[in-house]
Amino acid sequence: VPLQASGGGLVQAGGSLRLSCAASGSIFSINDMGWYRQAPGKQRELVAAITDGRSTNYADSVKDRFTISRDTAKNTVYLQMNSLKPEDTAVYYCNADIRPNRGYTWYNYWGQGTQVTVSS
Repeated sequence: VPLQASGGGLVQAGGSLRLSCAASGSIFSINDMGWYRQAPGKQRELVAAITDGRSTNYADSVKDRFTISRDTAKNTVYLQMNSLKPEDTAVYYCNADIRPNRGYTWYNYWGQGTQVTVSS
């Protein structure tokens, strides 16, 4: 089940970007979905997550600036990023817990990453 992320790019500080991540292939259900980021020389960190019940969780550094949402019918998770800062520069990865069939096994998948660069 590949996760395909898109929407990254170069933006000036104060600008906005919207990331998308679509899951495709054999999918019976999706539980938690989320976005992580990794800046050069730093560990990967959670940015935002959303459950299948639409409960959300954000890193303190992005609260009130970023919004995570999902479209169940499209198996897609979004990250709306507003008021971007240079410190938001990183590779952003989507992540999802997916059950590919009616069995009881869940699998965790990562997208390929999309670069977000915020210039000052």
